[in-house]
Amino acid sequence: MDPFVIKLIGFAAATCTTVAYAPQAIKVWKTRSTGDISLGMFLVMVLGLALWLVYGLLSGDAPLVAANAITIVLAGGILFMKLKYG
Repeated sequence: MDPFVIKLIGFAAATCTTVAYAPQAIKVWKTRSTGDISLGMFLVMVLGLALWLVYGLLSGDAPLVAANAITIVLAGGILFMKLKYG
C-alpha cells in the first residue's frame, strides 16, 4: 500500500480517537462534575498516552505523536478536574 495512504489512515484514526475526548472534556469543564468518571481509568489512560507519545517520538510516527500529544491535553484536563473536583 502507498505510504501516503497509510499515513492518511493513521491521521484519520488519530483524529477520531482524539476528538472522542472533546465532548467529555467540554462537559466536565462546563459542569465541574466528575462523579461518574473513573479516576483509575483516567490515571492509566494518561500514563498510556504518555507512553504512546514517547514511542511515537522515538519511532518518528507523526500521527501517533500528534494524536497522543493532543489527547494527553484533553484526558489530562479531565484527570486534573477529577482530582480537583472529585
